[in-house]
Amino acid sequence: MSGPRSAPDPHPASDTTSDVIRWAAFCCVLVPVVLVWYGTSLAGAAGTFLGLAAVTAACRVLLRRSERCAAQRGGRHTKRKTPVD
Repeated sequence: MSGPRSAPDPHPASDTTSDVIRWAAFCCVLVPVVLVWYGTSLAGAAGTFLGLAAVTAACRVLLRRSERCAAQRGGRHTKRKTPVD
C-alpha cells in the first residue's frame, strides 16, 4: 500500500525566508500607496517607503545569515544543554 516517498525538502527555512521577504517587499509598496490614498503627502509616503525598504533589506541580510549559520551547525541544536527557564 505504500507508494514511493518524496524526499523531504532539504531547505524548508529557505522557502519560509523567501516568503517573508516577498511579503515584506509587497508591504513596502502597499503601505505608501495606502498612505497617499488617505491623503498623506507624496514626500511622507516616499519616506515611509525608504524606511520600510531599509528595514526589509536589513532583515533579509540577518535572515540569510541566520540560515547559513544554522546550516553550518546542523540546526538549532548545540553541544551543551541549557535550561529552558
